[in-house]
Amino acid sequence: MFYKWKNYLVVTMAIFTLGFATSCGGGGVGNIQIAGVRGPTVALSQDNLLISMVFENVQLDGGLRYNIPKYKYSYLEISPDLQSSGTLMSISISVKDIIEGNLDRLDPQKLPGGRNLPGVSGGSLPAVAFSIEKFHNMTFYLGKQVFGIFVPAKIGVDGAIASFRYYVSQKAAGTISLVGNDESGDNAGVLLLLDISGSTKTKMMNLYNQYKH
Repeated sequence: MFYKWKNYLVVTMAIFTLGFATSCGGGGVGNIQIAGVRGPTVALSQDNLLISMVFENVQLDGGLRYNIPKYKYSYLEISPDLQSSGTLMSISISVKDIIEGNLDRLDPQKLPGGRNLPGVSGGSLPAVAFSIEKFHNMTFYLGKQVFGIFVPAKIGVDGAIASFRYYVSQKAAGTISLVGNDESGDNAGVLLLLDISGSTKTKMMNLYNQYKH
């Protein structure tokens, strides 16, 4: 019982350290606000799953587009944010990659550094990891029912992982986790796991069939 209360207190203190709050804009009602990060926001547009976030404490002089390994039709862009001195990250994941890319057959991976993925049976999902300027060990996960992305970020928490519901258009769409530094003092970041089963899968299939030609 003491162990459970100890973990509870660690996570609770982590939330207050981050300045935990809820937001009625961006990704949807009830989403947390992360100190130094605006977003993430998620939308389906044509045949792409679009994810964007702004890192207020990361500065870049110019923008670049990166191909995502194993994701043939998907890409990631980073550029200076026009509304702040930070950096905008925009990720476009092709529905075609999700449906026909066989990405769920990749080798399973946990969080960078080896900790289990929170809320995932077995603690791992098929994934691909890569690094870009200012963001080391980004990871994209794709299971039968879950798509996820880990973005490294300094969130001011050591040791704890705090997870919350994530909403899109006021509907629960997955979870967002604030991942603190591990025992080595590294591998902190934001983990977004999206449910791509049920009605979301139906929408993706409809988009795929509409745009696949």
